[in-house]
Amino acid sequence: MSIHEPGDAPEHSAVAPATRDQPDPRHDLRHAKDEAFSAFYRATVRSLVGFLINQGARVHVAADIAQDTMLSAYERWDTIDQPRAWIHTVASRALLRRIASCEEQPVEQVPAPTSLLAHPDAIAAWEARHDLLPLLHSLPPRQRQVLAWSLSGFTPGDIAEQLGMSDDAARASLYKARRAVAETIRGREEGQ
Repeated sequence: MSIHEPGDAPEHSAVAPATRDQPDPRHDLRHAKDEAFSAFYRATVRSLVGFLINQGARVHVAADIAQDTMLSAYERWDTIDQPRAWIHTVASRALLRRIASCEEQPVEQVPAPTSLLAHPDAIAAWEARHDLLPLLHSLPPRQRQVLAWSLSGFTPGDIAEQLGMSDDAARASLYKARRAVAETIRGREEGQ
């Protein structure tokens, strides 16, 4: 039985009601994570696809690996110190696993459009305009890999660290790759 009238409310409640004015700190942290990752995704996903193409991946395979890599990055976002290097390393390893397992099968149809490949049928025209791709594909795998990292803006020291090789080996592979590409271009120009 209460000594208060039904319309009277007690002055102090044992449990403070949740108000909309007090934000949930977990929600704020998640929102900040989502915003940071979204900005990173938009800034890097296309260059990651290009990086994989430069290493020899077909466009639809590169897009798949990039999406899988970005999903992994989102799941680990709070623990990744260097996200750009991390995604390039993870994507490069995924491509190597796919090549080693012979997972990639030739497709007879053009893949369905996705957010990364809005016009898959335009890929052949894009590849034809970029003379560098055939040159990259003609390089030995290690030289192609190191040159792809370099084209993505990584220094030889960064490349060596990410690929687990010595600085000298990274520099030597990069030098050989650049020399081979230059010789091929010079040969084409002399043949014209």
